Amino acid sequence: MAVWRRLLRLPGSLARQLIVLFFTLLSLFPVYFMLVSGLKSKAEYLENKFNLPPHPILDNFLTAFAGEKFLTRFANSAILTVGAVSVSLLIACLAAYAFARMQFPGKRTLFNLMLSLMVVPPVVMVVPLFVTMVRFKLVNTYQGAILIYIGLLLPFSVYMMTNFFQTIPHEIVDAARIDGCSNFGVFTRILMPLSAPAVITLTVVNALWVWNELLIALIFLQRDEMKTLMVGIASMRSRIYVDIPATMAGLLVATIPIVVLYMFGQRYFIRGLIGGAVK
Repeated sequence: MAVWRRLLRLPGSLARQLIVLFFTLLSLFPVYFMLVSGLKSKAEYLENKFNLPPHPILDNFLTAFAGEKFLTRFANSAILTVGAVSVSLLIACLAAYAFARMQFPGKRTLFNLMLSLMVVPPVVMVVPLFVTMVRFKLVNTYQGAILIYIGLLLPFSVYMMTNFFQTIPHEIVDAARIDGCSNFGVFTRILMPLSAPAVITLTVVNALWVWNELLIALIFLQRDEMKTLMVGIASMRSRIYVDIPATMAGLLVATIPIVVLYMFGQRYFIRGLIGGAVK
C-alpha cells in the first residue's frame, strides 16, 4: 500500500507511466519465466527458479518435441484452429448481417437467446455433448471437435460482428441498394470490405482460444494420434516426472504461432475490438 501511496503523490503523467510500466512487466513475467526455465537444466531450475540460466541449454526443447509426435500434435492443433475459426467466422458474418440489417419475426428474442449462451461455461455442456458425439460416432474425429468449437465460438462472434455492422452508416448501404445491389451484394461488396478490422480481430481472438483450449481436446480427442499440442504438453507432467523446464520449453514454442498471427493483425486489432464491442 505504501508503494501505491507514493505513486499517487507523483505528477499525473509520471504516475500513469509508472503504473503502465508495472503492469506491462507483470504481464511479460510469464514469458520471461517460460524462457529462462526452458533454457535451464533440472538442477539449475531447482536451485533458482527465476534467475537467468548460467549455462543455457536447448535439451529441453528436444525433450518436449522429440520424435514425430510434436509434428502430429502441431498439425492437429492447426487443423482444429483453422477449421473452427474459418467456419465460425463465415457463419457469424452471415448471421450478424441478418441481425444488423434485416427485419424478421423474433429477431430480438433470438439474438438475446444467443447472447445468453455466452455466460454458459463449456464444462456444464461436456456430458450432453459427449453423449451426442458418441451417438453420431464423432468422438476422436476432427469433425466432432470442430463442430463443438464452432458452437462455442458463435455467440461472441455473432455479437461482435453484429455490433460492428451496426456502426456502418446506413447511407452507404442505401446507396448500394439504389445502385441495384442485392442483400448478398451489400454483404460481400460493402459490409465485408469495411469490416476488415473486426474480422481480423475476431480471427485472432478465436484462434487464440482454440489453439490454447484443453478441456474439449482432452475429452473428445482421446486417441494418441489425435491429441493436440496443448494436451501433449499437459501430459508431460505425468510422463516425465514433472519436468518443468521441458514443459516451459514446450509452452514457449506453442505460443509462437499465435504471437506471429497477432503481429500480422496488430494493425487492425485494437480498432476492430473497440468497434465491435460497443454500439
